[in-house]
Amino acid sequence: MKKIGTYTARGTINPGSSSAGLTKKIQLFDGKFDTAMKVTKFELMFTDPDNSSNDVYGMLLTEFLYSGFDEEFNFSESRQLGWASAANVYSDSGTTAQPFNLIDRDNLVVEDLFVYVRSGTSAAGVNYYIEFDKYDISEGLGALTMVRNSAQNV
Repeated sequence: MKKIGTYTARGTINPGSSSAGLTKKIQLFDGKFDTAMKVTKFELMFTDPDNSSNDVYGMLLTEFLYSGFDEEFNFSESRQLGWASAANVYSDSGTTAQPFNLIDRDNLVVEDLFVYVRSGTSAAGVNYYIEFDKYDISEGLGALTMVRNSAQNV
């Protein structure tokens, strides 16, 4: 694999009061099966960071999963490759909950990526920030990656 570039994707998702959360597609596919993106960073932050009752969690997915799918962090689910959460919930001691971020180090994405966000509150909006490295790969690795990212055992 040869690194050929570094990219970012950022935006805002408004989960509102939707108990099912919302999913946004990040189009990465360049029409080639011999290039892939590797996610290196995934962060979530509220559009209203001084609201003391916000909480959110999100995932990076390799396939769009219908509304009502099992939204839990599931490290055995091959279509989930990144997880993050953030909260502005203040305790009596005045401390805030720590953010959580984890990305599968072995991830590769040949086609598109989906950002899923769900909030336990009616947050006005959630910002996401994703960093990628782009790689030149063999077509064989591209095909294997596509199979892995579609939840099939390899």
